[in-house]
Amino acid sequence: MVNLNAVSAEGDAGDPDGYRSRVARLGPMVGAEQMGASVYELDPGESICPYHYENVEEEWLLVLSGTPTLRDPDGEHALSEGDVVRAVDGPEGAHKVTNRSDQMARVLMVSTIPRKGVSISVYPDSDKVGVYPPGKRFRLSEDVDYWDGEV
Repeated sequence: MVNLNAVSAEGDAGDPDGYRSRVARLGPMVGAEQMGASVYELDPGESICPYHYENVEEEWLLVLSGTPTLRDPDGEHALSEGDVVRAVDGPEGAHKVTNRSDQMARVLMVSTIPRKGVSISVYPDSDKVGVYPPGKRFRLSEDVDYWDGEV
């Protein structure tokens, strides 16, 4: 068992300005096998990650405190404490969470864990696709033939 109000979120010094959120990953704390959950703390002006969508998992966002802004395919939407949003897999579930307020925001992100632990994320703004594992990103516009490097 873990209490959302008691978890300690930590940042990554390598994250660039605008993406310096802090995170507490709850799944490992409770021994999760089929679901993932993380509490994010966002200072004013910071985002969780770039605009993206997943191809093999569904995510939910629950606002714990503050007033973050959600960007999705329909535009930007101001959220408030208690709001729940579902991001489906595929392009229609694209999303980005940013804190445009002057107070810290805390959100809970919950997701299904992809089967066999493989996840694919697409970043439309930067023409990238990420494959996890191995944790590599590629440009979508750099198409190679199926047989490239094989014969």
